[in-house]
Amino acid sequence: MSSLINKVLFTRAGYGLTVLRIFIGIIFAAHGSQKLFGAFGGYGLAGTAQYMESVGLTPGYVMATLAGGTEFFAGLALIIGLLVRPAALGLAFLSLVAIFTVHISHGLFMANNGYEFALALLGGTLAVLIEGAGKLSVDRAIAG
Repeated sequence: MSSLINKVLFTRAGYGLTVLRIFIGIIFAAHGSQKLFGAFGGYGLAGTAQYMESVGLTPGYVMATLAGGTEFFAGLALIIGLLVRPAALGLAFLSLVAIFTVHISHGLFMANNGYEFALALLGGTLAVLIEGAGKLSVDRAIAG
């Protein structure tokens, strides 16, 4: 196996990271399905695009598609444990954008639409990025 592929797939993490990865993946996949499909009370692409435009992320439709697609597909990748490092990198970047474009001006706490939830998700994705998928993952099965 090539060195780069081995670095992407390798994990020394145990079951704890597996649990963290799955829960973080569920949250991101659900948020992505809100943006892409209007599931779980979401606004779908059109509504999300309008919101993206209102906070200065233009063009709104492209940004909504990128954000929703990253959340949904990277979230699924975390759930099954496939290519979790690239997925976590995308989700970490997405979390940073959310923190600095939407939440930072409201302070830390969620009650004021602050960045506390996005920060917690950022921490989870960074842990996955650093440690890998954990014991129960497709990445570990492939890396052997």
